[in-house]
Amino acid sequence: MTKAVLPESLMPTHWYNLAADFPEPMPPHLHPGTGEPLAPEDMTPLFATGLVEQEFSRERYIEIPEPVRDIYRLWRPSPLARAPRLERALGTSARIYFKNESVSPIGSHKPNTSIAQAYYNRVDGITKLTTETGAGQWGASLAFAGQFFDQEVEVWQVRASYDSKPYRRMLMHVYGATVHPSPSDLTEAGRAMLAKDPDTPGSLGMAVSEAIEVAVGTEGARYSLGSVLNHVMLHQTIIGQEAIRQLEMFGEDAGPDIVIGCAGGGSNLAGLSFPFIGANIRGETAARILAVEPARCPSLTKGEYRYDHGDVAGLTPLLKMHTLGRDFVPDPIHAGGLRYHAMAPMVSHAVETGLMEARSITQEEAFAAGILFARTEGTVPAPESNHAIAAAVAEARRHTGEPGSGPVILIGLSGNGFLDLPAYDQFL
Repeated sequence: MTKAVLPESLMPTHWYNLAADFPEPMPPHLHPGTGEPLAPEDMTPLFATGLVEQEFSRERYIEIPEPVRDIYRLWRPSPLARAPRLERALGTSARIYFKNESVSPIGSHKPNTSIAQAYYNRVDGITKLTTETGAGQWGASLAFAGQFFDQEVEVWQVRASYDSKPYRRMLMHVYGATVHPSPSDLTEAGRAMLAKDPDTPGSLGMAVSEAIEVAVGTEGARYSLGSVLNHVMLHQTIIGQEAIRQLEMFGEDAGPDIVIGCAGGGSNLAGLSFPFIGANIRGETAARILAVEPARCPSLTKGEYRYDHGDVAGLTPLLKMHTLGRDFVPDPIHAGGLRYHAMAPMVSHAVETGLMEARSITQEEAFAAGILFARTEGTVPAPESNHAIAAAVAEARRHTGEPGSGPVILIGLSGNGFLDLPAYDQFL
């Protein structure tokens, strides 16, 4: 495995905003009460002032504050590596690279936005953050970020993951967070959901409702979201910007032919792909962008493109996105971070305008690909990342011939699977 690690001095100083380059403007967010386009002041009760500004921004590059960059330096720039052993195992002529976000302290890409969100809330004087989490990567990331800015963090974790992934819950506790299974009896929304189905495995939409309810009802608190919204997509674009420079270090000046990321709410996928989509729009590259989602939660491939709430209780703004419906409760698959009923509006818009493709992968295909990756390249991927790896394996197998003569495939490795080993054991 050959790596390309950028010197710290070349870490991006700005986030990239794809909204500035969309050929067609995105549909606006709508107020849940009036149905009228949302105004920035409508979001300030829930989100930090700086984050609201970013949510509505059409500025192409937004500077990363130095306190955020200082914490990023704990693990960024993250490495990009070529996967020659995987190539040989597949007998492919493709050149396969992966951008490795598993090196963060949490083991995933999520701190790229949790650090930024905690910072902007601290600027506003916020001392408590509430949030939801699926697999636990986001909850742990926000707990981690809160420690840098002296903030209390309270997390509602989807019950299926709360029960099946105890180590993520423990990690949140290590970083000082309070964690509840969702739905819980601590909120009106949670009690209503439990009354409807006492044995529900929960969903991210349910957990969002609970976290928002507590944020709105607590002085000095705000809500923090780990995916879906525009400002979250923005913060993750440091991934793709680094990857562009690192591929050049490998001599891949033309860029990748295919960029593949797993898709749940959309943040990892957006972070990797949006800088390449921008380059495609400007005519600098011609990469295929592929979003890969679980077959049991297929918002992009089987959902409707329409306005919907991001939560079950209908507390969030109405967002134009691919959705399976806010009441959809996915099966308790192991890729907990991909169990969301809808897709980020920016990702959905990219798919609708032909800038991105989408496909679904079964859990069995995903884990088989993850095991192959672990046995060839050494890293045990997160179950979420396995979806992108499975799609890359399928693409690579289509190309035979002289090794290295085929297309360049770039995979987003969104996180490691060390805390998901029981899921691997069950698969095996």
